[in-house]
Amino acid sequence: MADAQNSSLDSPGSVGAVAVPVVFALIFLLGTVGNGLVLAVLLQPGPGVWQEPGSTTDLFILNLAVADLCFILCCVPFQAAIYTLDAWLFGALVCKAVHLLIYLTMYASSFTLAAVSVDRYLAVRHPLRSRALRTPRHARAAVGLVWLLAALLAAPYLSYYGTVRYGAGELCVPAWEDARRRALDVATFAAGYLLPVAVVSLAYARALRCLRAAVGPAGAAAAAAAGARRRAAGRAGRAMLAVAALFALCWGPHHALILCFWFGRFAFSPATYACRLASHCLAYANSCLNPLVYALASRHFRARLRRLWPGARRPPRSRRARRRVRPVSPGPDGCPCPGDARPPGGGWDGEPGEEAGPALTPAGAK
Repeated sequence: MADAQNSSLDSPGSVGAVAVPVVFALIFLLGTVGNGLVLAVLLQPGPGVWQEPGSTTDLFILNLAVADLCFILCCVPFQAAIYTLDAWLFGALVCKAVHLLIYLTMYASSFTLAAVSVDRYLAVRHPLRSRALRTPRHARAAVGLVWLLAALLAAPYLSYYGTVRYGAGELCVPAWEDARRRALDVATFAAGYLLPVAVVSLAYARALRCLRAAVGPAGAAAAAAAGARRRAAGRAGRAMLAVAALFALCWGPHHALILCFWFGRFAFSPATYACRLASHCLAYANSCLNPLVYALASRHFRARLRRLWPGARRPPRSRRARRRVRPVSPGPDGCPCPGDARPPGGGWDGEPGEEAGPALTPAGAK
């Protein structure tokens, strides 16, 4: 049902005529501006936003912003047309291409989120040993693998949808029989939502556990440093949980309605139509919420964003930011020792370090 009945054939006219254009226009405007600014920030010449030039996090976030922007530009306007118009006006080829892009960008976003979570876990758990693995070259290879897998898994949707005659016009609707549609929708839920959420949750839970183990005071002489580490780790933990929860929250209702349609009772009514429309809007809004997460979680991102405007002044670096960071020594359980000068993985609190920067994985899949 992922858009299985998204046609004006079954949509209450008053809802489609008023709410849909406004909501989809806001998603389009905010998503285009927000992700456009993310690309402008990440493509600026100079040091990387997340601590080093060409960092792995820069590449993953850049890829996520590209996927989000592609979805916003190529899919949201046509989805709004499906909900508001009485017929599909763009032909069979566009009908197939739009739905292919919806699932292609959804898979690309969810797999990128999983890749970022694994990268952040390695930065926290094995800050020194993972340097040989967490390189820009390997990150580019991972991005290529993400798009390859996304293309393979989204390919069936090229034939899933088609156009049918309805009255004087055409509708863009699923063309497969129910058994094949149900099998593909369940596979999409497992591979595009359940698996990435499991990877993200596990990686961040392990990383947060390691951060908490690393912030205990190591004696009176380290009390001040321990307090700073505890505050930084607290911010890191909150951001990790917020990002994972945002992705699950935005896409959970969409997939839940699909499963309810196939395995429960989902008779059409104004109430179920409103629920379906709300679930789609919430899922699509994930693409315009991701830039907000970046801005709230990273001081480096906000500083680079300010530099986009003429006359913006770069804030002075603190003494702590200029201080050379000592290598992190592993503790008995493999996590960095409490005596180290900062939480592993770099500046969640905006302070640069040797490792890649904030452990960001904003959530958005389509």
